[in-house]
Amino acid sequence: MCGDLDEDESDSELEERLYARFLRNASELLKGNAQSSQEQTADLSSYMEMLFCDVLSRSASDGEQAGANRYERLAVQPVVFARLAGLLAGPPALGGDPLRQGIEALKLRYAEAETMDRAREQHHHHGDVVVHDH
Repeated sequence: MCGDLDEDESDSELEERLYARFLRNASELLKGNAQSSQEQTADLSSYMEMLFCDVLSRSASDGEQAGANRYERLAVQPVVFARLAGLLAGPPALGGDPLRQGIEALKLRYAEAETMDRAREQHHHHGDVVVHDH
């Protein structure tokens, strides 16, 4: 089935598939997010989406620049983002719980990536025949 791990697959092949999955999801999320900077800063929600897209774009481009080590580069990025999230959540927010907000945002994005994978997998099914990317 699509997305299942093949026992014959080498670590490097698995890393390539996982990295390709990240790039597909990033590409989908980055589509259609081009707005003028004035529009983005006028609305807090739009600003947050712009910042997310900037970081996602940087994450993808850093991976591409790493060449053969691109999966390794991608795999360590969550450590950096967690460190940043902890620093930003440090000062108490008025009327809010920054730790809870950070955890909820993390869970939401994790679920979003899984949903994108499931939707993509459904498009691969043609009757009873499953079409594989590899």
